[in-house]
Amino acid sequence: MTDATHDEAHGGALGSRLNWLRAAVLGANDGIVSTAGLVVGVAGATDDRSALLTAGLAGLLAGSMSMAAGEYVSVSTQRDSEKAALAMEKRELREQPEAELAELTDLLAERGLSREVAREAAEQLTERDALRAHARVELGIDPDALTNPWHAAWASFVAFTAGALLPLLAIVLPPPDWRLAVTVLSVLGALALTGWGSARLGSADVRRAVLRNMAGGALAMAVTYGAGALLGAVGV
Repeated sequence: MTDATHDEAHGGALGSRLNWLRAAVLGANDGIVSTAGLVVGVAGATDDRSALLTAGLAGLLAGSMSMAAGEYVSVSTQRDSEKAALAMEKRELREQPEAELAELTDLLAERGLSREVAREAAEQLTERDALRAHARVELGIDPDALTNPWHAAWASFVAFTAGALLPLLAIVLPPPDWRLAVTVLSVLGALALTGWGSARLGSADVRRAVLRNMAGGALAMAVTYGAGALLGAVGV
């Protein structure tokens, strides 16, 4: 039983790390696509470096703050739900311990243990730490590792900013004649990398993920560039 619990804990920790990595990759991908679309759209209307830098920085800050705020609210809601579920479980353990023991036995039996072994395991887990046992087996929550909204917010902010910096630098650093080509090529290369990373983390088809990611980014840049060029031509 100890080995199973140990493996479950390590599996949960690994799953948590993979979720954070996946969120970081997707955050960086969002930063790349949204900022690339913005600066390429502005580049369609003007080649003024100051305008491109201002637009890129505004998009970077707005996007990263929006991502951080959204992640903070989302994870705070999840944390509140987890704490409420733990509080309810604690009250049930206090008011009806026998019923909770029977419930834990049923849950362990559903995982493949014989009825006798499940009852013995439930009794041992209850004696050791009833709340932690029910939290992990019944609720799928680790009481010692509740989600932290500030960690999630900072991770989203950093991931988006890291992704957004690439198209921003690519559009303002090269000479005017090279800006668009350098930006498009660097963005497509970065999207290929994030597509590969997300596919590997999710055990998905790498080729399909990379092509889909690059196609989406290319379409976004083409549309925004066309809109920018149209607005620049009419003098808006």
